[in-house]
Amino acid sequence: MFPPHTRPRQILVVDDEPLVRETVTLLLESDGHVVTPADCGQQALFLFQPGKFDVIFTDFFMPLMTGEELAIAIKSQSPTQPVVMLTAYPEKLQLLERPLTAIDLLIGKPFGLDSLRAAITRFSPARV
Repeated sequence: MFPPHTRPRQILVVDDEPLVRETVTLLLESDGHVVTPADCGQQALFLFQPGKFDVIFTDFFMPLMTGEELAIAIKSQSPTQPVVMLTAYPEKLQLLERPLTAIDLLIGKPFGLDSLRAAITRFSPARV
């Protein structure tokens, strides 16, 4: 469970694979966070409002809109919004000729709860 000096975070989780989306949601909720799941980029954009989420976790490869395209759309509305990419292909994405400038952190799948916690702490530091 979550340390007493921190507060629950508002987190948007975007993944087209139900098992991944549900697993990430359950892990984060078990730490006391409030999680809003979305099954695609379009749904995530519908749910997104500047200032509503502390962190956004998104998959890269999704139908119709990639996680990068989602991140670009979100950053156009809220340039400082932290967006974390969860992907099974971190090496491929790191080797792209152009950087993923709208992505603040890349986490490879499979990942553990510790990686998710570290990302949340990095982008929404604890209150003292």
